[in-house]
Formats: sequence, structure tokens, C-alpha cells
Amino acid sequence: MPDDAVPPQKPRLTTRLSHAGRAGTHVHGFVNPPVHRGSTVLYPDMAGRRAAFAHRLEQKLVYGVMGGPTHWPLENVIAEIEGGTHCQIVSSGLAAITTPLLGYTRAGDHVLVPDSVYGPARSFCDGMLKRFGVETTYYDPGIDAAGIAALFQPNTTVLYTESPGSHTFEMQDIPALAEVAHARGAKVLMDNTWGIHFFQPFTKGVDCSIQALTKYVVGHSDVLLGSVTVNTPDDWERVRGVALSLGQYASPDDCWLALRGVRTMGVRLERQMESGLRVAAWLRERPEVAEVLHPGLPSARGHEIWKRDFSGACSLFGVVFQPQFSQAAVHAMAEALSLFGIGASWGGYESLALPTTGFITRTAGTGRFEGQVLRLHIGLEAVEDLTADLEQALAVLRAHPSGLQDPGS
Repeated sequence: MPDDAVPPQKPRLTTRLSHAGRAGTHVHGFVNPPVHRGSTVLYPDMAGRRAAFAHRLEQKLVYGVMGGPTHWPLENVIAEIEGGTHCQIVSSGLAAITTPLLGYTRAGDHVLVPDSVYGPARSFCDGMLKRFGVETTYYDPGIDAAGIAALFQPNTTVLYTESPGSHTFEMQDIPALAEVAHARGAKVLMDNTWGIHFFQPFTKGVDCSIQALTKYVVGHSDVLLGSVTVNTPDDWERVRGVALSLGQYASPDDCWLALRGVRTMGVRLERQMESGLRVAAWLRERPEVAEVLHPGLPSARGHEIWKRDFSGACSLFGVVFQPQFSQAAVHAMAEALSLFGIGASWGGYESLALPTTGFITRTAGTGRFEGQVLRLHIGLEAVEDLTADLEQALAVLRAHPSGLQDPGS
């Protein structure tokens, strides 16, 4: 390249998502790669079969459960958007959590997990990890570096993180926490499902990034998938080895559907981020609402961390109502919504509402608010229609026997 030449600019996300994992734009044939299904792999001779198993950590056709030509493009796309070098596709978001937790621990170890952690992950730590002799301490997700340092034990091998928490949206200072963990020889795992690509984990000290591809990557609420992404050969050998030992496998058909979702994820995320911020700002001005838990709002808790570490936001956030409204009133409001379904998953094209107060487990005394909390996921519907639906449902909230007719009075 001449000295005065301008280096080529890296394509933007939507461009990369359109092209990653494909043979190329000028190859004759179908645009999308086909689905490759199979279990048995045939070899030309015994020498070939013996040699194949030396490539169990690579994208080589060895045996069906080790992945194939439909898994590999999806793995490459996820590694690309998170800035990692290797990605393991697994059967669900929960499998993406449990696989590395098993890989980075052994009997006698200790792990630190935020009190805001995904509920099934807590059950795994309190159940299977405990039975395997691994101790878990739950910590306040808002803890600072000095606080987390005080919780480390000589046998602490994992600091698990999730920023923000997917129910109560606490932001964590990942770089500061990671520095403490690495100084003590521990690995940093992060559930990056909310961050997707807006948070680049490996530039912030994360060793292993976890995602529920079920959410925004698939985007259509019809497939369960997870991913585990790492950035070093040692971490890859550990994660890949455990996944193979557990027989972790994802259907090629599901991987193909996820690849199809990836192609439109950039534009969906852009639209849903904008819509989510607009609805969140609208709700913040409502007299029935005490607080909106959306890190992207300037007035929200954790906004400064979000502004520093994230390039954007997904469309999942929480709403805290004024304390006079009871759980029954908030449930009546949720049931009155016509465009928001009552559902636990998120990241699809449809809007969702889920009351969370009384339905989440906390053991470190966190996640408390003065009023009831409703989690919202904003889909691809028109914002004007969504706010109109929320308007009529808020009228149901105000009219409920346990609420007040005029919370602004």
C-alpha cells in the first residue's frame, strides 16, 4: 500500500451481517448456504479416520455431534460480532451458561455470581455445581472493584457477570471487575445477551462471552440456541472440550434459521433500539411510573457505565410503578394490553410484558424497588400503537380497586 493510501474501512455491522458466513457475493448459485444434516461421516481409509480426530477443535467434518457445514457459518458470524476468535454453538441459552461453568470449575472451587443472574443459572449453581463440590457466592451486581476483591477466596476460579441484569437492569463495571479477577487468576464469564454486539466483551476483560441466540439473533421466537465465544486457544480448548464431552449439539435446521435471522438483525436492532428508547422516555413522564430501568436513558441508573462501554442498547427494559399500585393492579394492566404478549423470552419481533416482582429470586438483598416492576420488550410494531396500548392499560391500572384513580394528585 502506498504511504499516502487510506487504509480500507472495516464494513459496518449491517454489511458484515449480510455477508459473513457466505461463500461470497459473486459465487454462482443460491445466496443462502444449504442445510447439511448428518451423523455418520465416511472416510476413504483408516488413516483418514485416525487423522480426523486430531482436528476435533477445528471446523473439520469428524462426526455429526462435532458440527458441520451449517454450524460453522453461524459460529463465524457470532465470533465476528463479539470480536472473538472461536465460537461454540449449543442447544440453548442455558446450555451456553452451564457449559463454560463446568469447563472452568472443578470440585473444591468457588465462583462469584451476580445476584441478578438468570434464574435457571442460579438453579444450576445451587444444584448441580453444588453437588459437584463447587461453592457459589452471590454478590451485589452494583459492587465496585474493592467490594468484589473482598469476596474472592483462594479457590475462586470464576467471576460470572451479566450487564445489565435481564430483570432489574443493574449495570456492572466489567473492566474494573475483570482487572480484579485476572489479578487473582480467575476467569471472567459474561452473559452478553442484552449487549449482543453493542458491548465488545474481549476489549473489556471478558474471557468467555455467553449469548442466548434464541433472542435477537434468531429474532422470530421460534428457535432455541446458545453460543459460547472465546478469544484464546486455551479458552477454546476448554470450552470446546466440555461441549464435546457433554454431547452439546444444535440442530442444523435451527442453525440455518439463526443464520437467516442474522441477515436482518442489524436493521431490527436499530429499529427496536430506537423504539425502545422512545417508549421508555414516554413511560418516564407518566405519573403512574416511579422509575424506568433503561440504561440508555440519561437519567437511568447505570447510564454512565452504559455510555462508556456500550455502543447501543437492545429494547428490553423495566418499569417501576408508584408504590400505591399493588401487584394485582399491575397484573391487571398486563392482562389489558393487546399488543404486548405476556411472555418470558424476548428479542423477537413482537412486544412483550412481564410482571417480575415476586417472581425472581435474590439472596444477596438486591433488586428491591419501592413499587411493582413490569419488564417490557419492544418489538417491531409502530411506537404510536404501542404507546396507545400502554395508555389504555394504564387506565386499567389506575382504575383497579387496589390503586388510585389519580396517582398524580
